[in-house]
Amino acid sequence: MRSHVPSYELIAARDLAHALSMLSEGYRPIAGGTDVMVLFEAGKLHHQKWISIRHLAELRFIDVTPEYVTLGVLTTYTDVRSSELLAKEFPLLAQAAALTGGIATQNRGTIGGNIANASPAADTPPALLVYDAELELVSPRGSRCVSYTQFHKGYKVMDLAADEMIASIRLPRRFAEWTHFYRKVGTRRAQAISKVCFAGLRRGDQMRVALGSVAPIPIFLEGDLSAISPIDDVRSTARYRMQVAKNLMEEFMRTCN
Repeated sequence: MRSHVPSYELIAARDLAHALSMLSEGYRPIAGGTDVMVLFEAGKLHHQKWISIRHLAELRFIDVTPEYVTLGVLTTYTDVRSSELLAKEFPLLAQAAALTGGIATQNRGTIGGNIANASPAADTPPALLVYDAELELVSPRGSRCVSYTQFHKGYKVMDLAADEMIASIRLPRRFAEWTHFYRKVGTRRAQAISKVCFAGLRRGDQMRVALGSVAPIPIFLEGDLSAISPIDDVRSTARYRMQVAKNLMEEFMRTCN
């Protein structure tokens, strides 16, 4: 059953300050809408007050300094794919963007939206985790930064207050000399939700590994695979996901030495 359109409110933000003030009124931000509209069409979109931030140019940028690359929350997958710098220094993020949906989704979908949707099967979070991303959160009260490894607290639960929104994602430029490894296992190469998503970096004995679709949240691994807890669902079985995760870890260790 589709949602009842008159039951919903959608307003366009004049600027960032207007958007933040409306968050305090119970509105939630919507950007590309590629996840929200799926729920809307299925009649499963429970929240009814939304404010569009899609056209706020101040939130769509790729800023480069000697120490960091910072992405505005509205940076699209297409923006990521088009960046030569990101392809060179953060290739796992570029690969994840290329494997997220089709061209239409990549043109509308945003990196910030992929984070805020908080799906454990999302394609970009494992890459952001291994690259030690930091999120800037803003509200009418000011701004604060949080390590992305600490952002997801449980299924669809984030370190994000009701009056806060993600403003930017900051990536430290210190992984250029590492070996980069990314794999998405799904029914199809793209336009399919991942059964297991694996991102890894290695330099000598140092390793950084993150996975999606194997726990209630995207997880960053400190050591072995004991922290993952895959489940059975319509896309796959827990046993299959565990075996694939082990196979990908073995491939990562074998090829990235």
